[in-house]
Amino acid sequence: MNAFLAAAASTGSANLLDRFGIQPGYVAMQFVSFAILAFVLYRFAIKPTLSTMDERNRQIEAGLKNAEATAAKLAEANVAAAAQLKAAQVEANKIVDEARKAAKELSERETAAATERANALLAKANEAAELERKKIMAEAQQEIARLVVATTERVLAKKLTDADRASYNEAAARELTNV
Repeated sequence: MNAFLAAAASTGSANLLDRFGIQPGYVAMQFVSFAILAFVLYRFAIKPTLSTMDERNRQIEAGLKNAEATAAKLAEANVAAAAQLKAAQVEANKIVDEARKAAKELSERETAAATERANALLAKANEAAELERKKIMAEAQQEIARLVVATTERVLAKKLTDADRASYNEAAARELTNV
């Protein structure tokens, strides 16, 4: 490299350009062509591409912000849904408890009514049994009185009149009632 610089310095710069085949007019033309090409590429290719990339970056950022906002809204919705679900569960439990209380009260009322009906039936049955007992006792008293009169008639060996029989029956019935 030092040899190259030394040779360039000794022979002159015009010689050096000729030696490498560089012509300043062509270099200037290529420089202008490159500048025009760079301008056209920048103006019609790079600038629209960069603006498209910037627009896409803005859209991506907006999408990310929207996704974050949506995620926040989703979290809020999940919290609200959980709260509503909990409130609904509490309400459902309250309704079930009220239904159980109502069913218990209905059951107690029906049990009380059934007990009352059973007691009423039992009282009626007792009354009927008491009436039946009194009827049987009255019939038994009449039968006993008739038997006493018949036995007395046989013992006395005489025939009693209807008036005598009636008075003996009444006396025997009074005696049996007092006993």
